[in-house]
Amino acid sequence: MPEFSDEAEVTRVAKRNSRVELLARRRSLPAATRAAAAGRVQAELVALVRRLRPHRMTAYVPVGAEPGGADLPEVLREALPADAELLLPVLLADLDLDWAAYTGPAALIAAGRGIREPTGARLGVTAVAEAELVVVPALAVDHHGRRLGRGGGSYDRALARVPEAALTVVPLHDGELVEALPVEPHDRRVRAVVTPADGVRTLDGGPGAAHGVAPHTSAGRTRGE
Repeated sequence: MPEFSDEAEVTRVAKRNSRVELLARRRSLPAATRAAAAGRVQAELVALVRRLRPHRMTAYVPVGAEPGGADLPEVLREALPADAELLLPVLLADLDLDWAAYTGPAALIAAGRGIREPTGARLGVTAVAEAELVVVPALAVDHHGRRLGRGGGSYDRALARVPEAALTVVPLHDGELVEALPVEPHDRRVRAVVTPADGVRTLDGGPGAAHGVAPHTSAGRTRGE
């Protein structure tokens, strides 16, 4: 049942204001900064994929100033084992996420909300439940793993289907891992972030060690190694 209390409205307003500020900050980043950040994020995620060697993982095609660069799916596919599968989301009319295998940049088409989607056979909304590594977009994440998305709720629904054993990780620009974010009951947490400066970081005592990723590290390597 929808929450109509004053407290809930305050939270929604706080989220909306945070989105406006974070999007403006991303858009203000110089092109060179974005490119350098994309390279670092890609390198960290590639190292993570090669360490975990998932049989199925999910990602997405970053657009605009989103960290990771538009070629992120291709970079991740090349890092996967030969028999592994990379799924990308397909946005449904009700804003839920279906999934299809990524087979290359030529098999992507422009879709709603400026995103690019795979053209392959749809595997159903529950396909994400078989992923061992799930790369999730967000505008910011806090140290408790709470993420701030675009407001459609698509990834909260998808994350509700992700098994506890899977590693969920959000690519961010530096400065987008924050102390705390406003949260609503339906918000789902993630387990790790990757930033250009700090690499992969598990959050709030998360189960990173179980996935071969040490807390507050760069691609699972403790600083100084």
